[in-house]
Amino acid sequence: MKIMIEFYRTRAKDDAHATVGRAMSDAIDRKDAIEVARSLSVTLSMPRRPDGMMITDTTGQKLYAGIVDAVDR
Repeated sequence: MKIMIEFYRTRAKDDAHATVGRAMSDAIDRKDAIEVARSLSVTLSMPRRPDGMMITDTTGQKLYAGIVDAVDR
């Protein structure tokens, strides 16, 4: 399936999100989509390191939203 990944930074005082990067990719299922996003959070060129991500399918349905916890940071 095609997925859209949005990476963002979160402001602690009011939980506002600022997008720092977006990427489209392919994934087999939800679990694979999360792994693809974690990998991209390390390799994708972004102005700041993201602390959160949201993954949606091509219809805009949210598959995952949460923190970025990639090991190789």
